[in-house]
Amino acid sequence: MYNSSRLYVNDLCIVNLKHMQVQEQTIKKTFPITGLSCASCAVSAESMLGATPGVLHVGVNFANSSATVEYQPTVVSPENLKSALQSIGYDLVTDDSEAAAEALEDLHQQNFRTLKRKAVWSIVFSIPLVIIGMFLMNIPYANYIMWALATPVVLIFGRQFFVNAWRQATHGNANMDTLVALSTSIAYIFSVFNTLNPEFWHSRGLHAHVYFEAAAVVITFILLGRLLEEKAKSNTSSAIKKLIGLQPKTVTVIRNEDETVEIPLSQVQVNDLILVKPGEKIPVDGKVISGSSYIDESMISGEPLPVLKEADAEVFAGTINQKGVIRFRATKVGGDTMLAQIIKLVQEAQGSKAPVQKLVDKIAGIFVPVVTGIALLTMIVWVILGGDNGFTQGLLAMVTVLVIACPCALGLATPTAIMVGVGKGAENGLLIKDAESLELAHKVDAIVLDKTGTITEGKPEVTDILWAVNNETAAVLYSMEQQSEHPLATAVVKYMDNVKPVTLEYFNSITGKGVEAKYNGKKYFVGSRAYIDAQKVTVPATLEEKSRQWLQNAATVIWFANQEQVLAVIAIADKIKTTSVAAVAKLQEMGVTVYMLTGDNEQTAAIVAAKTGITHFKAGVLPSDKAAFVKELQQQGHVVAMAGDGINDSHALAQADVSIAMGKGTDIAMDVARMTLISSDLLQVPKAIKLSRQTVKLIRQNLFWAFIYNLIGIPLAAGVLYPINGFQLDPMIAGAAMALSSVSVVSNSLRLKYAKL
Repeated sequence: MYNSSRLYVNDLCIVNLKHMQVQEQTIKKTFPITGLSCASCAVSAESMLGATPGVLHVGVNFANSSATVEYQPTVVSPENLKSALQSIGYDLVTDDSEAAAEALEDLHQQNFRTLKRKAVWSIVFSIPLVIIGMFLMNIPYANYIMWALATPVVLIFGRQFFVNAWRQATHGNANMDTLVALSTSIAYIFSVFNTLNPEFWHSRGLHAHVYFEAAAVVITFILLGRLLEEKAKSNTSSAIKKLIGLQPKTVTVIRNEDETVEIPLSQVQVNDLILVKPGEKIPVDGKVISGSSYIDESMISGEPLPVLKEADAEVFAGTINQKGVIRFRATKVGGDTMLAQIIKLVQEAQGSKAPVQKLVDKIAGIFVPVVTGIALLTMIVWVILGGDNGFTQGLLAMVTVLVIACPCALGLATPTAIMVGVGKGAENGLLIKDAESLELAHKVDAIVLDKTGTITEGKPEVTDILWAVNNETAAVLYSMEQQSEHPLATAVVKYMDNVKPVTLEYFNSITGKGVEAKYNGKKYFVGSRAYIDAQKVTVPATLEEKSRQWLQNAATVIWFANQEQVLAVIAIADKIKTTSVAAVAKLQEMGVTVYMLTGDNEQTAAIVAAKTGITHFKAGVLPSDKAAFVKELQQQGHVVAMAGDGINDSHALAQADVSIAMGKGTDIAMDVARMTLISSDLLQVPKAIKLSRQTVKLIRQNLFWAFIYNLIGIPLAAGVLYPINGFQLDPMIAGAAMALSSVSVVSNSLRLKYAKL
């Protein structure tokens, strides 16, 4: 039994080790994709990448033409992913250099100009075509003139639809281009046949109708729609462009003390000494060596007021030097700067998928085959039931069904709203790491706030120390707090910086309670009152009384004792942030119940809660207690957000449905959290929830109109009203409606850019 248990444990260890190895070997990267023309394309590209060995997770975003791939580099390389996509007619841009990014941007601009040129020329040819087709049908050689006008539109300006459709067909796929190619080619070929062989119909007592204008105008409207759609889509990623634009192209570096040299940003290295004049942008992250100036950090933090920077202050890439000349030492360059990390996070978030998108992707994946089936069925029904003109009317109805169906509106509904929402958040100092958290935040009805660093400034300062007899053990207290990682210990060390430390024989930190150490054979303790009471030591009455007074003034009291008695009490105060009261009130107005959890004592917690208007709070809680409390609220049916800034909050942040890290907190908290407030301003939390609510509202509107459009448009195109009132939808009108459906969805999403948070 002992051996089998041991084997079981060993097996678990091996499984965990393998899991850790997989985690270590995994790379998550976002690649641009070229060649996507609709939501069905995105689904095809995603399934192809997902089927590649070594790929663990993939999400293709049609709105920004990118693929976020999590893969094992030991199994698959970016070049393998590129080859997989090229096999079905798309391409993956694996080069992430600055030159490649500029080349890709140039390619997008070139494609946009080409699309614009095609759309303009299609309009030029289509206008006389429509005039002849609708008003001048009886002029000599009308059909031949229309054929001549329609041919360039269909075969030259619309060539991309046929090429893409054929490429998809050779791989057993179908997309939006398939519908356009089928509908316009059928209308065009049918019209050519009727122009050359009118007697075929005349002999049967029917008129030889031609639909050159329908074929040409459908392509014209779709080209125009794609042009407007591309323009609108580029606006959804304006936040990224703004962030990238914050980086200067060149940097002034100081060499040999006074000599200055201007070099490209890409050549700056860590420890370079950089000179920044008034009005210039800070090129990389660094620490000020000399000079002082006010720096505008609003583009990163969202805070409008400039910040004074003097010697030893940190400066960040993308911020703007306003008045003075400063010299600073580069500490982070390239992809390591805060701005680069923000850009990367925003790009990944904009490329991620909201849960609702999974359903949409499934629909988009089967949309084109289903529509093609409906179109064929429409044709068959018209031929059987349509009488003498059943074939021509059925053919027209089939073309109209193929034209009006639009998976693009469905495919764009969610990602465009997510892209604008994430960008809006970034512009307001709110970093959202994935679409799921942005979507889920609208359901939040309970929020748990850490006290220190979240509600308060997080910069506790010692206001007083009272010793029982004398301060001969001050060096021991100082040395113990030096080794402690607690923020309150930092305040004590700062206050006692003139004390000389001693070498401790033993040191141990008890998370959430305090620390213990041994010096000269004696044990010493620093921590909360409960921790000191557990040591069963004597508490002098004078210290007891003083601590009571401090607690009444919302100070935190730290106790220092040896094995016999308390030696000193320390008062530490942490100011409440100026915006915390307004933030709590705003959250409560939004129907969110606010809870405060703190490891501090009951009395201090009660005073902070009273001052901020929080009615639910718990004091003296350990890190594990915070996570347990979040879980308890979840079990009660609440959707819980957690906001914190410390290592001790990471467990609770991981447990929460929506996790929010204060930007000036620890890296661990920010790694765990799905949202980060760069400015650490608590007022950003209600803004985040409001942004989520606005984004989700837009997604629902977009999906509603996209579904309704197709649900109403396809039956109308099939001729469902014809037996009732003789109405049959014209393919030209269908083409315009299809083009406008995508544009309207993207335009609706763009409204969020101007919404007030």
